[in-house]
Amino acid sequence: MKEDIKQFLAGDVDDGESTLDSHSRDASLFLLRPELVVYPKDAADVSALVRYVAAHKRSDPHISITPRSAGTCMAGGSLTNSISLDGMRYLNTLGSVRKVAPYSILPHFYGARIPVVVTAELEVGPGVYYRDLESVATAGGLVLPCYTASKSINAIGGMIGNNSGGELSLKYGKTQDYVKEVDVVLADGSIETFSEIPRREAEHRALADTHAGRIYKGMLGLLDANRTLIATKRPKVSKNSAGYNLWDITRIDEKTGTEMIDLSQLIVGSQGTLGITTRATLRLVDDICTEDHSALLVAFLSDTTNLGAIVNDALEANPESVEAYDDKTMLLAVRFWRGFIKKRGFIGALKLALSFMPEFRMMLFGFPKIVLLIECAGPHKSEVLARLGLLEKKLAAYEGVQTRIIEHHADGEKYWDIRRDSFALLREHYQGKRTAPFIDDVIVPPAVLPEFLPKLRAILDQHKLVYSIAGHAANGNFHVIPLIDADARLAEQMILTVSKEVYALVLSYGGSTTAEHNDGIIRTPFLEDMFGTEMTCLFAEVKKIFDPENIFNPGKKVGLQKGDIAKYLIH
Repeated sequence: MKEDIKQFLAGDVDDGESTLDSHSRDASLFLLRPELVVYPKDAADVSALVRYVAAHKRSDPHISITPRSAGTCMAGGSLTNSISLDGMRYLNTLGSVRKVAPYSILPHFYGARIPVVVTAELEVGPGVYYRDLESVATAGGLVLPCYTASKSINAIGGMIGNNSGGELSLKYGKTQDYVKEVDVVLADGSIETFSEIPRREAEHRALADTHAGRIYKGMLGLLDANRTLIATKRPKVSKNSAGYNLWDITRIDEKTGTEMIDLSQLIVGSQGTLGITTRATLRLVDDICTEDHSALLVAFLSDTTNLGAIVNDALEANPESVEAYDDKTMLLAVRFWRGFIKKRGFIGALKLALSFMPEFRMMLFGFPKIVLLIECAGPHKSEVLARLGLLEKKLAAYEGVQTRIIEHHADGEKYWDIRRDSFALLREHYQGKRTAPFIDDVIVPPAVLPEFLPKLRAILDQHKLVYSIAGHAANGNFHVIPLIDADARLAEQMILTVSKEVYALVLSYGGSTTAEHNDGIIRTPFLEDMFGTEMTCLFAEVKKIFDPENIFNPGKKVGLQKGDIAKYLIH
């Protein structure tokens, strides 16, 4: 296979031990060793590779292609035992920022409130690091606001594949809202640009005797025949990356009354299972979360009783983000303070400790159960501080809540340091155990958090897990990172047992198993639990419409059972 591909590929082909080893892992619990790693030079290379795989699929049913960017997926979405297509080496073109006449978009998530104004656009390849895009955007006072906590190491291809979001998703939505169009290599090797078009144009494209034409015909038929089912099964939470996004493909233009069709909304979040993205046009917005335009209110809650009401009060301040982490995350920093000294040096650690003196005085009255970070931004710093001042007065009415307003970015960074470092501290200080992202992205309606969080912690405590909880409180989205035994047999039993119990709790409150980290290997087997048989059959039909020979990233979104999880766990 290697020699065959080298004959037509302008890019690189590698089956060296070190390359295969590095592509056998991502940020998940799994290990799959590819047969070959391919670095396509351009979209023409990707097309040629897809045509080769399609031609050999019947004689070799095992052959397939899994796209990979920076390898930061926590769900195993970028792993394969066939061909790993790495876009980082060559598919990393970063265009110039193009200013556009401002236009508004309404984030697609359930419960979207306020339109967002787009002021610029940018063409990128999937192998572009977010940090490089950020440098270009920041120079123009702009931001791609769907960035993740891992923005220093992740790439645009992964953000599109997972429909990523982060701390600004409360106000700005997720990646799907900032993808204007995508170029996708389809299962026959052809390249199609997907963007929003009028229904009549989609119907015209459906007449073509091409693979793209068959996709439009199949998807229009599927949507028309299942409108009620699709609407009924839409998760009633602000973010969801589970399943295929059948909810946001159609909309009615309010000005013209025209039905619009946008299959790029289906590509985003599909984890490379429907085609391979080679280019995207992204929307950018003006960045107002700067030193001169933003401030932070930190709230320390002694319990979760009033969490839902406090989050509602925070939302009235029109925040950019409302983030949270629990007492276990704080205690990790205290317990393993030597790790902080080691990372920062003695002087750095001393400065960090001194900066926390106001918080230490507060904690004399009791260690907080939850820490909330509420960031507001606006045209004028004085107006932002006034908003936070009003919020602080409201929160003073709650028992067991103490607050502090922080005006300067440097003073607020320590809170993010603790959140980021907690995962590393878990890995470094618990011998014989490993961090286990398998219930790492649950989401429920924020109103149920006072009931939900204690029940979630009870499940984790019952299984004697060490864990930390952090996340996006205003969305009801929490990242739970437990430690599990390094023994694969014990890990397998723990993962399946805890996943079933936690997901049952999440679904009982109308939540989703994944808000932004997607399904991959770890959650695909739970899709039927969440959506039911009819809807998961629709997902399978979508896969067949786009990829009838199962060329692209098999086993993700469709075709994996709970028992299959154990096959790929790291031993």
